[in-house]
Amino acid sequence: MYKSELRKEFKRRRQSLTATELSAASQRIAARFFEEIDLSEVRTLHTFIRIPKFNEVDTSNIYFRIWQQLRGIATFAPRCDAETGELTSIEFDAETPLVENGWNVREPASGNTAEPEELDIILVPLLCFDLFGHRVGYGKGFYDSFLSRCRGDSLKVGLSGFPPVEMIRDVSEKDVPLDICITPARTYRFGPPN
Repeated sequence: MYKSELRKEFKRRRQSLTATELSAASQRIAARFFEEIDLSEVRTLHTFIRIPKFNEVDTSNIYFRIWQQLRGIATFAPRCDAETGELTSIEFDAETPLVENGWNVREPASGNTAEPEELDIILVPLLCFDLFGHRVGYGKGFYDSFLSRCRGDSLKVGLSGFPPVEMIRDVSEKDVPLDICITPARTYRFGPPN
């Protein structure tokens, strides 16, 4: 299927999830993340902050645990500039106020920034992914541009409430593939980081 078709289909699928189903899926994804991702050398992690109205995976299950148990890892969240199309990583913790941008996406109000090449792990939002590690996002291109500036060995981790589709037909050279995608039932690996 093509991205436009997949975007429509998976928005529909996500909206059909109940709050209980989404919470259970998010908790299983977080448990799998901590079981299967080696965090021993990780110093920086970038995570998206879920958009509740889009029924996104709740990443707070991951960053809250990092704040409580892995204090050596600095956490960063995106701030998006609609005019430039740039995504900036802003450091945040339990004390950081979050403000809504023009798309009603919560972002850190302020904080230190990290350059893309400073990030060890990036948790990547998506609507769906395929067996080759390609993803369908919301179509604005923020993350592909951002991921293209990350280190080759940074770990790009997708989080999905659904298993993969076989293939996204209209992948372009600007699409940066994931290294791993975690679902409630399984972790998919697409080869080691370059």
